Amino acid sequence: MSIEKNVQIVKDFFAAMGSRDKQGLLALVAEDIEWIVPGEDWPLAGTHRGHAGLENLLQKANETVETSYPKPPEFVAQGDRVLVVGVATGKIKATNRAFKDDWVFDITVRNGKVTKIREYIDTQALARASEMAASPRL
Repeated sequence: MSIEKNVQIVKDFFAAMGSRDKQGLLALVAEDIEWIVPGEDWPLAGTHRGHAGLENLLQKANETVETSYPKPPEFVAQGDRVLVVGVATGKIKATNRAFKDDWVFDITVRNGKVTKIREYIDTQALARASEMAASPRL
């Protein structure tokens, strides 16, 4: 596929996520998609595989985080890779703590489908916002 088509597939993927179009999203990703979210002290961290893993990740994200994107992301592409550069702001629902996350998604598109996503995110900001307040000591 052309670089332009790969970028369009990624833009369509982000649009489907933004509108919570589950069927549209699944139509854009390979059956064996792999989505890697770095970090440890953050509920969404880990490697998520396949349609079931993707659905689980997005459900967990919906339950865990309120996110907004103050400006549209930038798309940079070469070959079958599309880098998406953006900023997210929001809060962790469990703690009501705000965060600002500068991020890059490294997305591979093959045969018209998103096959791999590797996030590069501010894991420290997200982990800090996820921390529960320490219990008072008696």
